Amino acid sequence: MINKSRVKQRMFVKSRVAKKIRGTTERPRLVVYRSLHHMYAQVIDDSQAKTLVAASSLEKTLKEELKGAKGQKEVAKRIGLAVAKKAVQQNIKKVVFDRNGYLYHGVVKSLADGAREAGLEF
Repeated sequence: MINKSRVKQRMFVKSRVAKKIRGTTERPRLVVYRSLHHMYAQVIDDSQAKTLVAASSLEKTLKEELKGAKGQKEVAKRIGLAVAKKAVQQNIKKVVFDRNGYLYHGVVKSLADGAREAGLEF
């Protein structure tokens, strides 16, 4: 893995983790994706291949709230809170966290902490 780019390294880790993590009806999968400018979170039931809940920094309802946020960690935490609130409304309380090949620190950790604060267990 010496000469691979970061994206290729993340895809390698993602495929290795994907073998172990599957979302079920009882425990769907909370997936995180981050780009340079935005964060996305989805709760997916892999047995039905359906996205149950989603939240991102591009949503109109969150955009106004995110304008007051200072830094990417605060944005990620609010997205985690939003996706967790939507999930709890649909009676989803337990999920499996899929970090999507990203390291568990920084904005990924902030999103997970926000989701835990709003009532999700993983």
